[in-house]
Order: sequence, then C-alpha cells, then structure tokens
Amino acid sequence: MPYTPSGFFCDRLIRERERRDGEGSLNKPLRFNGQDFTVLRQESLQSKGLFEDDSFPATVESLGFKELGHKSNKVKNIVWKRPKEICENPQFIVGGASRTDICQGDLGDCWLLAAIACLTLNEKLLYRVVPQEQSFSEGYGGIFHFQFWRYGDWVDVVIDDRIPTFNNQLVFTKSAERNEFWSALLEKAYAKLHGSYEALKGGNTTEAMEDFTGGVTEFYEMKEAPKELYKIMKKALERGSLMGCSIDSLVPARFETRTVTGLVKGHAYSVTAVDEVKLQKDSKVRLVRLRNPWGQVEWNGPWSDNSKEWTTLSKADKDKLQHQSAEDGEFWMSFEDFKKNYTKIEICNLTPDALEDDKIHKWTVSVNEGRWVRGCSAGGCRNYPDTFWTNPQYRLRLLEEDDDPEDNEVGCTFVVALMQKNRRKERKMGANLFTIGFAIYEVGDFMHGNKQHMQKDFFLFNSSKARCKSYINLREVTQRFRLSSGEYVIVPSTYEPHQEGEFILRVFSEKRNTSEEIENRIEADHPVVSDFAELGCYGFLNSYSKISFTLTGEESEEDQQFRTIFQEIAGDDMEITANELKNVLNRVITKHKDLNTEGFSLESCRSMIALMDMDGTSRLNLQEFRHLWNKIKQWQGIFKHYNADQSGSINSYEMRNAVNDAGFRLNNQLYDIITMRYANENMNIDFDSFISCLVRLEAMFRAFQAFDQDGDGTIRLSVLEVRATTSSELAPQHFVR
Repeated sequence: MPYTPSGFFCDRLIRERERRDGEGSLNKPLRFNGQDFTVLRQESLQSKGLFEDDSFPATVESLGFKELGHKSNKVKNIVWKRPKEICENPQFIVGGASRTDICQGDLGDCWLLAAIACLTLNEKLLYRVVPQEQSFSEGYGGIFHFQFWRYGDWVDVVIDDRIPTFNNQLVFTKSAERNEFWSALLEKAYAKLHGSYEALKGGNTTEAMEDFTGGVTEFYEMKEAPKELYKIMKKALERGSLMGCSIDSLVPARFETRTVTGLVKGHAYSVTAVDEVKLQKDSKVRLVRLRNPWGQVEWNGPWSDNSKEWTTLSKADKDKLQHQSAEDGEFWMSFEDFKKNYTKIEICNLTPDALEDDKIHKWTVSVNEGRWVRGCSAGGCRNYPDTFWTNPQYRLRLLEEDDDPEDNEVGCTFVVALMQKNRRKERKMGANLFTIGFAIYEVGDFMHGNKQHMQKDFFLFNSSKARCKSYINLREVTQRFRLSSGEYVIVPSTYEPHQEGEFILRVFSEKRNTSEEIENRIEADHPVVSDFAELGCYGFLNSYSKISFTLTGEESEEDQQFRTIFQEIAGDDMEITANELKNVLNRVITKHKDLNTEGFSLESCRSMIALMDMDGTSRLNLQEFRHLWNKIKQWQGIFKHYNADQSGSINSYEMRNAVNDAGFRLNNQLYDIITMRYANENMNIDFDSFISCLVRLEAMFRAFQAFDQDGDGTIRLSVLEVRATTSSELAPQHFVR
C-alpha cells in the first residue's frame, strides 16, 4: 500500500493556516524543527553553557549515511570542534563577506559553494540568508542561525557551532582566512536542512541559488544561446541575479577532471562579473569573470591572471576590472572563449524580469503545492493516456496581454516552474530525482469557469498548446512561454506513472494571471438531513429514521430468499449483529462469481451497521437491512461497470470515476486518502474495499450535513463530537474548510 508520512494531511492544513497569518514570509520565517533562535540563545546565556543541537548532533548521523556513514573509513578520525577550539580569536565574518571566503573541502558540493560565491555579490541578499547580529564574542552561546527559502516558505535554521575537523583543520568548506567561519556554518545549516552533509554531494547550482533567494532559474545551453546572451548576462548581474555555469562531461568517470586550459569538466563555477573594455587600437573586448569554488585551479588561456593581454589595458581599466594575479580560483576570460568552453549557463532571477528587455517589470507570482500519489494521481506523461488525466491539474487564466510597444505580436508572457520536493533529503532512503515535466492545454470558451477535473477524453482529443522542452531529472524544470489571453490547464507529471512525490508549481507572468488547482466541489447526491437538533445522542446515524422505507411492488425471488435467510439468522427479535450481517451478505455475494470475492470482512459489516443503525443498538432490523442491500446492489452495478476485465477488482485510477458515479464529488486530497486506504500493492480495489469506501463516504456526508445546519460548508466540533463522528478512516474533519 502506498506510504504517506505520519500526519501529512493535518500538517498541510496547519501550514495553509499559518501562511494565511503570514508565517513563512521573509519577515516571519518558519522555525525549522520548531527551534526558536532567540529563545534558545537566551537559555544558553542564562545557563552559562554552550548550545548543543540535539536535532543535528555532532555524530556520524549528521555526516552521512553511506560514504560518510558508520562503516566508512572517512569518518573515523573526524572530530567535531567549536571555532574557539580550532583557532584563537575566531570571527564570524572578517572584513566583510566576499567570494574568496569560500573554499571547497572534501565534500562534492561545488554547486552549493558556487551559489554562495554568487550570493556575496549582493549584500542585501547575503545578509538575508546570513543574519549579521552573530559573533563569537558579544552574546555568544555556541548557537547561530541562517535563513533559506524552502518550497514556498522562508525557514530559519538553528545550529550549534560544532564543525567536523581532521587534524584541527576543517573537513568541509573553509575560508581563506583561518579564523573566519561564516561559510562553514552556512554549509552546516544547509546540511541540516537536507538531513546530512553527505546529502549535499552532487547537485545543480540553481538549486542553492533558489534556496537563497526564492527566485526562479532559467537555463541557456551555449549551443542554443540567444545572440543577446552577453546583454542578458550583464543585465542579470545588474539586477542582482545569481549566475553559474559548467562544462558538461559526457563520461561520468571524468567528472571534475582538469583540462589543458585549466578548466574543470563536470564542475560548477560562479559568474561574478561581465564587462567590456577598450584595447589600445580602439577595438573593444567583452570579458567574463568566473570563480572556481576550489579557491584554486584557474583558466590559463587569454585574459588569465598573467596573460599578455593585460599589458594592452590602461591602469584605469585594470583597476576597474580589479585585476590581480593570485591563485584564488578567480579569473577573467573573453566572452568568446567563455561561449566556446562552457556548455551551460544558469541565471537565477530574483524576479523573472524579461532580461531580453530594457524595462524592469513587476511580475505576478502564484504558488501551488501538490503531490503525485501512486494509484490515484501519479499518472505519468502523455505517453500513458489511460492514467495521464489523473495527474493534478491547475487552471491558468491569462487575463491581460503584454504591453510592449516594440513588439507587434500580441500575447501574454509567463514562466512555469515545476519543482519536486524533498528528494535530496530522502536520499538516505534511496530516493533519486524523478524525471519531471509539464504540458499546457487550452480550454475552450464553453468550458471557461468550469472547475471540474478534466477527464480522459479531453486529453485524447486535444493536443497540448505548449509544453516544457523535455522531461528531465532535475529538481526544477522551468520554461518561458507566450500565449494569447484565455484559460489553460497545466498538467505537471513525472515521466513514468506510479511515482509518488510532492511538488510545487509556480507561475510567473508579466500581467495579471490566476492559477489554482482544479478541485471539484465536495458534495453528494443524497437526502439533506434536517431537524438535527431534535435527534438524540446518536445524531447523524439516526437521521434516516425520518425516512420511510416502504417497499413497493412484489418481492423478487432474491428478496424472498433474503427474508428467509434473515429470519433464520436474526431469530425472534428480527435483528442481526455485525457478525450475523457478515454471514447473511456473504451467503448471497459469494454466488456472484464475477465479483471474485471472498466476501465482506467483519470490519466492513461493522461500518455498514454504523451507517444504517437507527436506534443505536448496533444491530439492523429487516427494514434497515433491506435499505442497506438496495445500496449495495446499486454500488455493485457501478463496480461491475469498471470491472470490465472480470478480474474481480477495479484499477485505483478508475476510482475517481466510480466514486463520482455513486453520487460523490470529492477533491484531490480525498481521492488520495481513498487510494492510500483501500488500494492494494497492485493498485487495485476489490469489491469488499469498494463497498466499505462508499459506506464510509455515505456516513461522512450524512454526518457533515447533519452538523452543517446553515449550509455554509463549515462546521465546528468539540472533542467529544469528533470522537462520536470518527467511526472510520474517512472522518468528517476532512471537510472542514
């Protein structure tokens, strides 16, 4: 059965409420692991002790799980030390934070360090991630904190200052200044966010860039780069965007191998500046400054630190470019050599301003959280038409067209960014990045405003209007589009079906847009309960006592058989218990060979009695039983319709339609719960589980409508009332808005 984290749905509701109150914003970041930096530091100062972080202890568990796990020789001689045990006069920041403060250690996280180097170029951004009021002197309690953007929320991560060392040297990131520790502590906080240091091994620079800014990243392959790439890069840096680049290595074994030019394949670099200078013969040259996070190993071609090209520049130009000859990992190269040697550039825009354009635009941003659930909403890409339609769907409304006077083409520009969540943190459990992507479909005028989940036929007979360039196994897939105003449906998916995970979908547009998950209105086709206040302590269960169950017409042979069986089992009191109900139903059901069922379980029969029992005796009389049987026959017909292959079960992806045919309209969260509760490991639902599900849905709707006397879709329950109504896994509180 698909696995769901404990308390997932409750946690999601709580988080949505917190966001409405401003929790998770820049000014009110969430406390990671519930730790409050101010409170914990005050406690340390009052106790005159140094803070020790139990949630990220100074043990092997925090180092890693495989290469840095218990059995690894790499961790045997590692000693966790505080900066004051490593050197005299430790400082948080020495002379201002700069890109030279980041030197890579023995961890393969060059992607992270390249992003940190970019971060130092924007002081405002830097000190948002690295709060300034921290030091090893005034108010020192062995505790520090850092802030990161995490899937739509800003979070504050608290750490102690114990750092892994070997022979009194930092094992991982270090500063060129031996007594400076902000970069090492930042790396530790980021490792805590992902569960361990080892979880940071290997990655994409854009991942960290976005976690530092909340921005959105766009990729450019050098072989397909626009002609205005230099202009794009210059404007991006002027606007505070972070930028990284790399050289692809086609052979994995040659990752991080040096070329004859001094560049390193499969390695992340920071782009720290672009500029243009005049040469002595009045010609101009465009230059790019890059930094290797190793803090050494530099380009040795034209415009490298000691190349002859520098002799052609005036002193003023050299000073403007801050040229210096030092083995610090930073170097200049011509823009032409940059394009020739690097294969990919990544630009993380703080807001996705159109970099090709001279004007700065304000963008509208919408964020939607979602998840793919195996057997319910993990439908895979368009190659799997039978399940593709079950993926989460988001309605996009482009309301206003761009107002660019220099562009004759009318349309709405927007950027779609699909990000999968928590895969790095779950590496120790064997998780890898899924191959993900999305498609965009136009909705016809006759369907505007329709919030129903689009069915299979819609996707069979309509081609996508736009889609991501390719499905790829990155944390985030981003692409810019331009479409005419109107309504569209965005369908995010994994490439393969049945892959379970969480994601966020962000949509940025130059003009007004709205994007929201397509959610059915929660409702059911059954009698509305009235006069609930007059009912006794059995409340919603008793509501059917208002309904007359008079039988019309002659009894069929099956009805007569039922009466006879019922009398045999019920005895003189003509009432049956759950165990007796099980015997009655199974004597009839087992004759239906096409259902391929072993009969109802005792648990299912108890749920049926809870639904139909009018007087709270936990028994059913003949009238109650007959009403139950009529429902079962109706639901049996629906089951047979979707059991077309006579296998005796229905595919869990079809459950959405089957439940709808039974008269229940649910939202995506409830369909997820149904699949996780009732589908087996093969994503099938048998007849017993199908009937049990519908019985519980019927009880849930009846309970909710009984309490919702004013019909506003909201109820308030005491603890006692919750206990009374929660007689099944599908409890009424799932309906509370």
